[in-house]
Amino acid sequence: MTAAQADHARARSDIGEFPEGFKLDTPRVEDGAAIWRIARDSKALDLNSSYSYLLWCRDFAASSVVARDAEGEPAAFVTGYIRPERPETLVVWQVAVDEAHRGRGLAAALLDGLTTRAMDELGIRFVETTVTPDNTASNRLFASFAERHSVPVKREVLFDAGLFPEQGHEPEVLHLIGPFTPPAPPGQ
Repeated sequence: MTAAQADHARARSDIGEFPEGFKLDTPRVEDGAAIWRIARDSKALDLNSSYSYLLWCRDFAASSVVARDAEGEPAAFVTGYIRPERPETLVVWQVAVDEAHRGRGLAAALLDGLTTRAMDELGIRFVETTVTPDNTASNRLFASFAERHSVPVKREVLFDAGLFPEQGHEPEVLHLIGPFTPPAPPGQ
């Protein structure tokens, strides 16, 4: 079994299925603090202000997703937005899973569920994200995502390390994934 097949088995990417004990949901403003905490505790993401996560849950909820645990609390999230000059492109901004819930396929399931919803509701055909070369988990997540969906992925440096004001920031490598095949209209 390839890594992508294993991710697919754990994710059960059909939007109706999700890892047991979790529910795919649209983020709400009151989720902003939990999403900020998950991002902070990931120790892999560039942490944005807590205010930005509140705004994200308000203004970009349609292009983002959370996994809720049995108590209804966010356990993982994907934040994204539709690229203004390319409305067929979903930009995945951040993906994080609370440490207590890692290893259950939540990141893959969230990415699959969000992409399916965005294709159906927003008409996207491409997914873009940037990942630093040292972020092995995210590089694997997006490579297996493309493989699972049988779509190509192109990679190129989007922001060179020298563009960042802080020392030691690695380059951000753009992953352009797609095109995805639009869903067939009902009855076809």
